[in-house]
Amino acid sequence: MILRLSRLLGVVALGAPVLAGASGDLPVSKDALFDMPPVVKKVAKPVQNKAPAPLPESKDDLFGLDDKSPPAKPASATAGQPEKDAPASKAALFDEASITSVAQDEAASRWHGFLQTELAYTYAAPAHWSKVMQRAELGTEGKLGSDIRWKVSGRLDYNAVYDLTHFYQDAVRDDQRFDLQFRDAYLDFSGAGLDWRVGRQQIVWGEMVGVFVADVVSAKDLREFILPDFQTLRIPQWAARAEYFKDDFHAEAIWIPVASYDQIGKPKDFSQPGSGSDFYPYPATPAGYPVVFRDEAHPNDSLNHTNYGLRLSQLSHGWDMSGFVYSSMDSQATFYRQLVAAPTPFFVYTPRHDRIWQAGATLAKDMGAFVLKAETVYTHGRSFNTLDATTPNGLVKQNTLDWIVGLDFNPTADTRINTQLYQRIYFDHDPTIIPGQVESDASLLVNHKLAHSWEAEALLVHSLNRSDWMVRPKLSWAFQTNWRWTAGLDVFGGVRTGLFGQYGQQDRVYTELRRDF
Repeated sequence: MILRLSRLLGVVALGAPVLAGASGDLPVSKDALFDMPPVVKKVAKPVQNKAPAPLPESKDDLFGLDDKSPPAKPASATAGQPEKDAPASKAALFDEASITSVAQDEAASRWHGFLQTELAYTYAAPAHWSKVMQRAELGTEGKLGSDIRWKVSGRLDYNAVYDLTHFYQDAVRDDQRFDLQFRDAYLDFSGAGLDWRVGRQQIVWGEMVGVFVADVVSAKDLREFILPDFQTLRIPQWAARAEYFKDDFHAEAIWIPVASYDQIGKPKDFSQPGSGSDFYPYPATPAGYPVVFRDEAHPNDSLNHTNYGLRLSQLSHGWDMSGFVYSSMDSQATFYRQLVAAPTPFFVYTPRHDRIWQAGATLAKDMGAFVLKAETVYTHGRSFNTLDATTPNGLVKQNTLDWIVGLDFNPTADTRINTQLYQRIYFDHDPTIIPGQVESDASLLVNHKLAHSWEAEALLVHSLNRSDWMVRPKLSWAFQTNWRWTAGLDVFGGVRTGLFGQYGQQDRVYTELRRDF
């Protein structure tokens, strides 16, 4: 349910040297050129019938130097000779500086990205192909002059399942068949003692395993629930970010003039054949009333709907701590309800976005045997759907506190285990909403590297309040450099009103093939 989707998103982490003097004799080595004492090397006794010595691999080998440090500057040359500019290094002397600069610029502007094929088959009734995806991401970066860096990347998705089958309704097909978006499009520069990043960018304030708690700035593509990799799932924001660094202190201020919002797909039109989006977050509805769902209503682009926040971080005695405040138009949709009385009473639900503010903190510490991570967020102003048919808009405001603690450790060199405990606490809890006053969940992730570049992993997330769970086993094979094949299952279970139980008919088997470049 959308009620608990926010909770999971909250549950389900580089003198000057000159040339010849008056004598006109040429230097016989680089040591003589730089007036350095010769390096004495022991010469092995010649051996008959041995192959000739190999050619030197570098200037250092040629001149018999072991020391790679820059040479000391010799005294000025004979009087009367004009002085020349001193090379700053061996690279400058041999005209390598320009070569290095060109190589760095070429590396900075090199294209990078990945190609990925994804297939998913939903085997729970009604069985159907749910994904035949081709995804391509391409990006590059470079410099404008010496002070400004830029980066641009984009992604194109094409899901052929909407052309190969007729399982889904036209609205779903139009929404999810093609997707073209900027992933990055920003400038980096410095000014007024601050580091600036302006443009479309990822802003990640918290990162736990399979969890969004303190990561309040990122919007998410939830059309496949929380199943994709988080780097795929996060939606960048168009933002201006200013950062200040001093020793182990870091301050970060952000302003988002045009916000991105969670993508939730399209609901089922119950008057038409076919299915809506597999993971549409239908809200809790009172029994006995037909329902209709309208398209999502996004806020306009006025200044009143901009987002802004401040985050302060400090590293002290190995403790990485941060605190933040953030005011935003909620990226998560709230389903407003309207009763239509004639001719037969029914409810109309419209997903909208309200202004909320949040305050939170994160910490991380390497404890030697394990890594400790924790996050907490207080959210003010968010509304939740009620089962009371008489409540205006079908909503009640509930301020909440989310917290999560996780341990990450490696019992062997090839095994990683992560376990987490999560809670959401509702203040002034309204009994007409589905979640209880305190909702608790736990997760367990086990990852083990196998022989021949194989890797096995399983993630289990389970509610501690009711029967409601998700399990995700998968097997990966890195069969060549930059190539990876993955196959796995996504299985949901529990009561229909639970976060995972509501998707009990979306159990699926999937496979992915990815090539990075």
